[in-house]
Amino acid sequence: MHIEPGLVTGAKLVLSYATGIAAGGVALKLAVETVREQGIGSFAARTLATTTLVFVFFEILPHFPVGVSEVHFILGSTLFLLFGAAPAAFGLAFGLLLQGMLFEPVDLPQYGMNVTTLLVPLFAIQAIATRIIPRNTAYVDLKYGQALALSTTYQAGVVAWVAFWALYGSGFAMTNLASIATFAASYALVIVIEPLADLAVLALAKSVRGVTAPGLVTPRLHNAA
Repeated sequence: MHIEPGLVTGAKLVLSYATGIAAGGVALKLAVETVREQGIGSFAARTLATTTLVFVFFEILPHFPVGVSEVHFILGSTLFLLFGAAPAAFGLAFGLLLQGMLFEPVDLPQYGMNVTTLLVPLFAIQAIATRIIPRNTAYVDLKYGQALALSTTYQAGVVAWVAFWALYGSGFAMTNLASIATFAASYALVIVIEPLADLAVLALAKSVRGVTAPGLVTPRLHNAA
């Protein structure tokens, strides 16, 4: 997820740093809770896995510039369901940073905006999951409607943040509004595909129940809360 360079500039970047730090603070709080409950080894292994996957998603999966940003298959809800909120958050942040440092240094000034855009929707799906997934349901037993709700929440959050940054940086000119609308419309494809990806991955996880090494996935993947 890359806000176009030059969209937000100058003193306006300060807000992006503030939101990025705030999102990082929430992620750190979740990490402390995860380490307390499941151990630092499990958290580190899952963070390494999510970082690697995010880097692969951004570099290998189809992505293309549309309007004010780029369309990516981020698979944020998939990462959440497999690894939990904290490892997914750190993986998204580290994977994005690694990509910027190695391949897209021009994106580094936008890192605060980009990491906010990726992490805040992740926190939203964590909140939604507690409301729509019964405590006696393991993630591998989710229905399509539940997966769709999580994925749609994540993608809608991404689109909302991209729109916010575009309006904040470049105002309400018709060309800017048209670029935002084009970007938002293009994400309809992502919203259709990602729940199917979630279910496919969960079906695979269900088929190997008992084979996955403990600590490499979130305990909720195979077990009720």
